[in-house]
Amino acid sequence: MKKIGAIIRQERFEKVKEELEKTGCIAMAVTEVKGRGEQRGITLQFRGREMQVDLLPKTKIEIVVEDERVEKVIDAVIRAARTGRPGDGRIFVIDVERSVRVRTGEENGR
Repeated sequence: MKKIGAIIRQERFEKVKEELEKTGCIAMAVTEVKGRGEQRGITLQFRGREMQVDLLPKTKIEIVVEDERVEKVIDAVIRAARTGRPGDGRIFVIDVERSVRVRTGEENGR
């Protein structure tokens, strides 16, 4: 199993969620986070003065899937999250050694 973590623009979340549902991914954890990438934030105008905004609001989605579904999930996130501008986000894939459902005690989705 793999844990897929995607950090995306907040305004793209609903579209990403719809694409993930089309691939059969219903369960997910979603967190509002702040971060910055290579662009190191943005410059805004506020009351006639320039302000450097270092950390930008983002949405982090975490999904655990079987190994064979990883590419479908990654493709769905890219399809829905990509704008072509800096700050579109990043996807991380991490091995999951063990998963236990709290309600039933079943392991690894079985």
